[in-house]
Parts: sequence; C-alpha cells; structure tokens
Amino acid sequence: MTTMNHATQPSPRTLRSARAIIALAAITAAPLLVSCGGNPLSSVEDDYARIAPERLRQITARNFDEQKKPADAVSTAPTPDQAKARLEHAEKVTLSIEDCRAAALTNNLDLKIAMMDPTIAKENISREEARFESLFTLRGAWSETDSPTASDLDSSAARSKNIEPGVRIPLRTGETVQVSLPVSRLETNNSFSTLNPSYTSDLVFSLSQPLLRGAGRRANTSSIKIASLNAQASEASTKLEAIRQLAAVDRAYWRLFRVRRELEVAQQQYELAVAQLQRAERRVNAGGASEIEVIRAQAGVADRLEAIIVAANSALTQQRELKRIINRPDLPVDADTQLITATPPDPAEFVFDAHTLIQTALHDRMEMLDLELRLAADALAIDLNRSDALPLVTMDYSYRVNGLGGSLNRSFQVMRDNRFEDWTVGLTAQVPIGNEEARSRIRQSILQRLQRLSTKEAREQSIRREVLDAIDTINSGWQRVLASRQSVILNTRAFQAEQRQFDVGNSTSTNVLDAAARLAESQVAEARALTDYQVAQIDLAFATGTLLGAGKVDWTPAPTPSQGLDARLPEWLDWIKRVPGPGDPEPAAAPSPDAPPATETPGTTPAPETSAEPAAAPAESAQPAPPSNQ
Repeated sequence: MTTMNHATQPSPRTLRSARAIIALAAITAAPLLVSCGGNPLSSVEDDYARIAPERLRQITARNFDEQKKPADAVSTAPTPDQAKARLEHAEKVTLSIEDCRAAALTNNLDLKIAMMDPTIAKENISREEARFESLFTLRGAWSETDSPTASDLDSSAARSKNIEPGVRIPLRTGETVQVSLPVSRLETNNSFSTLNPSYTSDLVFSLSQPLLRGAGRRANTSSIKIASLNAQASEASTKLEAIRQLAAVDRAYWRLFRVRRELEVAQQQYELAVAQLQRAERRVNAGGASEIEVIRAQAGVADRLEAIIVAANSALTQQRELKRIINRPDLPVDADTQLITATPPDPAEFVFDAHTLIQTALHDRMEMLDLELRLAADALAIDLNRSDALPLVTMDYSYRVNGLGGSLNRSFQVMRDNRFEDWTVGLTAQVPIGNEEARSRIRQSILQRLQRLSTKEAREQSIRREVLDAIDTINSGWQRVLASRQSVILNTRAFQAEQRQFDVGNSTSTNVLDAAARLAESQVAEARALTDYQVAQIDLAFATGTLLGAGKVDWTPAPTPSQGLDARLPEWLDWIKRVPGPGDPEPAAAPSPDAPPATETPGTTPAPETSAEPAAAPAESAQPAPPSNQ
C-alpha cells in the first residue's frame, strides 16, 4: 500500500500553489480567448453593427433642374402617334386571365413571403417537441486540498479526479429519468487509509416526479398543442393571402381591360373629330358654312388628343400594376412590353340566395378558421397557466449501486456484484405565499380569450355585411350593364343624326362634337360597368372565402432549409477545422491570380434551367414551385 506524507509527497507545497495559480490563470484567460482578445469588461466597436450616421439622419434634397429641357429647344404639339408611342411601338404579349393567375401563383413576391409563415410556425412545434429530447451529460473535476488537521486520523492533503457521464430523459408525463456513472480517484496523505489511492465507480438511477404543478401529460404537452394550433392558424392566414393575391390579379386584369377600352374610345373620338374637321373644311370651301365651323372642329380635335394622352398614361400605369402582381421574369415592371387582355367579359344575370352565401362565407372564410384556432390555443393557455399556479411538489427517488477498490477494475467488479446499494425517497415543496404573478397570468389569458371572442363576433358581422354588399353591387351592376348598352345604342343614333343634319346645313360642328362626346361617355360607361360587374363577382367570391372560376388551387408551404444547419465552432477554435484528419485528402493549392479560368469538364452535363413559363390553365398552385391544380 502506498502512503503519501509531506516528506515523500511527489508535489511540494510550492508546486501545488503554482498549479493552483496556473489553473486560476487558465480560467481567467478563457473569456479573453473566447472573445478573441480585448477587455471583457468594456465595449469595443466590433460589438455594434453601425452604418454611417448620415445615411440615417440626413434627408437629401433633390430637384430636377439638371434634367430640364434646354430653353432654346422647341416643343411641338403632340400628335396621337406620339401620345401612344410607348404602347404602339412596344412588344405585345397577349395574356388570358388564367395565364395571369398561374404566373402570380408561381412568381408573386407577396405570396412567396406568406408561404414562409407556415414553415416558420412549424419550427415552433419542433422547438416544443425538443423539450423531450434525451440529453447526454458529462462532468469532470480535478481538485487538490491542503488544510490543517487536529488529528492524525484525518488527512491534511488530498488529490481527487472525478468524471461523471450520464443520460437525462425527460418524459411527456412530467417525470425526469436520469442514469449516471460517477467515477473518481482519491489519493490522500492519511496513513490510516486502507486504499490509497482509492477508486469509486457507482451506477445511479434517479427519478423526479412532479405531483401538482407540471404533473400529467396534458400539462406538459399543452405547449406543443398551442404551437400546433398556431401553425395551423398560420396556414389559414397564408391561404387567405393566396386568395387575396388571386383576387388582386383578377381585379388588375379587368381594370387593364377597362383602361384599354377607354384608350380605344379616345382614339375613336379623335378620328371622328378629324373627320368632322375635314367635313367642316369642305363646307367652308364650298361656301356653305362660315369659318367658325372650322375653328370649332379644330378645338374638338385638340380636346380629343388630350383624352388620348390621359388614357394612354392610365394604360401604362395599370399594366405596370399587373406586371408587378404576376411578376413574370419575361415581363419586368420597367419593361415597355404591352399587355393585351385576351379574356373578354361575359356578363350574365344571377339570382343569389343571400342566406346560403352568408353561411358558406362564415364556414369558409379563413379569418373565421384563424380565430377558432386562436380561441382553442387560448383555452389551452388558460389551463396551462392554472397548472403553473399550483404549488411545486416533487417526489425524488434515487437508487445507487456502489463500487470501491484499490484499482479501477476492482471498483467496477464490486459494482457489478451489487454488494452495496443505497436508495432514497424524498419530497420537495415550493408554495408561493402571494402567488399574484400566477393569478395575473390566468386573468390575462382569460381576458385575451374574451377579447378574441368579441373579435369573432365583429368579424361575423363584417362578413355578413361584405356578402350582402357584394350581392347588391352585382345586382346593381347588371342594371348598369343593360343601361349603358342602351345608352350606347341611342347615342350612336343621335351622333349619326347630327352628322346628317350638319351635312345639309341644319347643325353646327359644336352639336356634332357634343353628340360624339356623349357617345364616348356612354362607351366609357359601358366599359366601366362591365369591369365593375366582373370585379363585383370577384368581391363576392372573396367575401365567401373562395375563388372566382372553375379551378381549385392546392398550395404547399415553403420547404424547410436543409443547408446551413451545422453547428459552428467559435472563431478562436477555427484551427480545429483546419487540422486534417487521417485519410483526409491534401488541401488543394490556391489558384494563381494569373491562372486561366476553369473550363467545363468534358462529359459533364450542366444543370437544367428552371422554366419560368406559367402552366396552362387550369393548372394553378400557390406553391413557389410550378402550380398544381385539380
């Protein structure tokens, strides 16, 4: 048996003091190494992400004097061709409403943003489920003691090494099971120690069971249920966004149809005004009318030219809005490509059952489903807060198999023989005296649920109003379509009659131009009535939580990223990554700046490019990938 005393001790007192100082210095230096240098008690510039202050606090003034046309440049009156130059000379792309829907489902940026929300919400479920993942634990310690003693039976100096691996398993019913294997080596200068050094190796089983707060499966899985309900509510919100974006596509499409029809009417009016000018000139030259008729006709031509300029600008603005929504790569917003609407309006009279549509809307509207899911999550939150308000009473049980020996193998052999064992059972209680914080959380969750219930009632009332308003708009819109068509027919006859009266000298250019203006107003009113009628149908479909059309849209949330999930070492441990292991290939040398660019290896096939063309109707989907429609 080996003994250790002050005279034969392998490490003198000075060496022990030196080792203690070295250990303290290492622990003190660790934060400096982790922070890569610098004073850990003060801040440095790298602790902040700052940009130039002038970019945040200075507002730049701008005028456009440098882009003014030179004063000596001559400005001429525009012609109809110049007013429509950007539309007539641009490339034309014909789109049906189904093409626009498919493009929006694939490329719309707002929809891509919304597709991320369900995927992000599902990660909250994974985070809550991770609370029940098993955990491997490892603890190691090395200590030296040197203390005065009053008896030779006690040791004044000791050196110990301990390591304790273990596994902690949290259960969904609230219990925590832990299995550990503490192993230690102890060496002392006690001459009466039987084993010196001595080795211990124990096998420990422990169980911790909450009895009130946090007890039971329901209390421990409530957070998972709440996260799951919130994830489904996020999907409901994303579906609502998909419906909203498709409705926005339809509205933008029909509004583009309207402004293009207004441009056609303005062009037609200009041509009629020019024809009237020529007719007036012939009558003046023939001596059948005074010079004032030509002047009136010329004023009418100028007025119609201004209408063409306004209509052309409206067409550019509206087609730019449609380009923004569908976001096709071949139709950027800043391109001059002209969009031609290929789907004509098809108005038809409807007879709606308002009660049935309201019930359908209350069932299918995603806002109602979102509120129902949120209310269910609020009910679970109330139960969870009530559980957290209970006293914390925990029963702890521990069972230990002890091993001891003069060597590590001997201590494990004693442990395997199970000759020495301990067990303990105990209760731990924590009872809050006031518990006001827990009661406040309960009251807050109850008030939040009551608030959401009121929100649900308000939403139901709003949905009823939206459905009824949309039905009334459709009914009145149909009457507008019929009235505008009749107005076009009658104003066309009146215009033709005024032309005949002018040709025989019984009317003036002013009367003819006024009749033409009234005809244009009736034609524009017809285009607006048709557009508003189509938009009203879109609004009714949106109010009932559906889409206008015959296709059904299936959408899928954005995929979960599979890259960038590896844990990274701190910067001060980057050298570990650079150390090649056995069997690793030698790192390739960095290419020379003068080396020629790399060429494609023969026999390799480049990756195919993804097609940005929209799927043919009725293939529609709100997935970022190509649409899939049933």
